Amino acid sequence: MRSIQRVVTLAAAAAAVVVLGACSAPAQEPSTATDVPPVPTVAAAGPLTPTPGPGSTNAAEVFGPGCGSLPTGDDPGSLSSMSLAPVAAAVETNPQLTTLTALIGRANLTEALNAAPGVTLFAPTNDAFAKLPAEQLAALQADPARLAGLVQYHVSGTRQSAEELRAAGTSTELAGGTVRIGGTGEEMTVAGASGAPATVTCGNIPTGNATVFMIDSVLLPQA
Repeated sequence: MRSIQRVVTLAAAAAAVVVLGACSAPAQEPSTATDVPPVPTVAAAGPLTPTPGPGSTNAAEVFGPGCGSLPTGDDPGSLSSMSLAPVAAAVETNPQLTTLTALIGRANLTEALNAAPGVTLFAPTNDAFAKLPAEQLAALQADPARLAGLVQYHVSGTRQSAEELRAAGTSTELAGGTVRIGGTGEEMTVAGASGAPATVTCGNIPTGNATVFMIDSVLLPQA
């Protein structure tokens, strides 16, 4: 009788161990080859509000004759919309900067610009690129490395407002070299190493990680 009771007791203990082990094991969902991560949205690619600090601006500080032609309210390309996106994503929504957007993508700089902690972008408008000879623009598009250098000549690694740029007088660009800042009040110019100064058509535009200045000519580095 005692042998039977001992067998029953050991069997019950073993069953309890099995049950406890099953309860403590983490649940696993079956994996299939079709499982893919969700596609990130533009909002997930950068900050949802302009980063405060040196060089940051707000909509009340924007200036220039070209600002009035931007979309309004919360429409894509508006000041409100651009302020919520990292710089390359913000530029992409601006109807006056579609050529620049295409060249940024062709130069493979979209992700780098969106991830930058703080930059200043001198953004040539569509009309600015239209001033370049067609063969010169075509040659740039055919040479991604050279194109990347030109785009980076329009980007400073330091985020600065118009007031800060005027005080400095120059801006050092990611491609190397500097551009010269001129003008007073709401009249502001930016000059590359070669070529006439470009006029800022809309300045102090805030984006999630950059301050943008739309300009009416392409800045050219020293030949």
